[in-house]
Amino acid sequence: MLHNEKYIEGYSIHATDDELGQVDAFLFDDEKWAVRYLVADTRKWLPGRKVLLSPISIENINHQADHISVGLTKEQVKNSPDIDTEQPVSRAEEARMNQFFGWGNYWGEPGIWGPGFYPSELVQQEIQEMTEEEAEESHVRKTTEVIGYRVSTYNGEAGEVDSFLIDDETWKVRYVVIRSEVEEDKKVLVSTDWITDVDWADQSLHISVEKESFVKAPAYHPDLTINRDYEETIYKAFNKPPYWMEG
Repeated sequence: MLHNEKYIEGYSIHATDDELGQVDAFLFDDEKWAVRYLVADTRKWLPGRKVLLSPISIENINHQADHISVGLTKEQVKNSPDIDTEQPVSRAEEARMNQFFGWGNYWGEPGIWGPGFYPSELVQQEIQEMTEEEAEESHVRKTTEVIGYRVSTYNGEAGEVDSFLIDDETWKVRYVVIRSEVEEDKKVLVSTDWITDVDWADQSLHISVEKESFVKAPAYHPDLTINRDYEETIYKAFNKPPYWMEG
């Protein structure tokens, strides 16, 4: 199911033996646009520390109770690699954490999560070796870093990034919520699959659509339930093949 990231922030996170903390932020990778880590604020019991929790560890999400359960103990989280959540996370750091928990690396395969599409497919997988160059790479960023980025199309600017919609099963960042400048006071969903370039220095991203399509696209409101019928109107407006029909 699709949820706006803004509404998952603040959810309580519970280990198998006690509460860990709250969701503070999300880290996504800029290659496949998937949430790779939830930043958990654990400072109430781990002073001065926030920890990264992969969706691989998530066992259940209760959106009615704003509650996330992970299959880890507090001791495991406490002893996990201490990674600075305010700095770019390298592949070497990710691999070190995966090795600690016994998870496979998600990169280097065609799927969102290694060879597959769900985080659980990487439980108890072997860690693949990396070259020194790969170990130094960093593709993981906070979603909040992209908020406010300018959005350009084939034929002009269309608005700016407002937020993201996340699929809570695959943890794919499915849509970007864009505050449209084509029509006043209108927000529009655009698939992350249509993003062709992100200019981090210029704080902008380019999408492979026509600017005029924003007029045809359905308006997005936070209280909307995003079902398949609504998604079909998005893809029809932008004249794009639906992701569920591909492959």
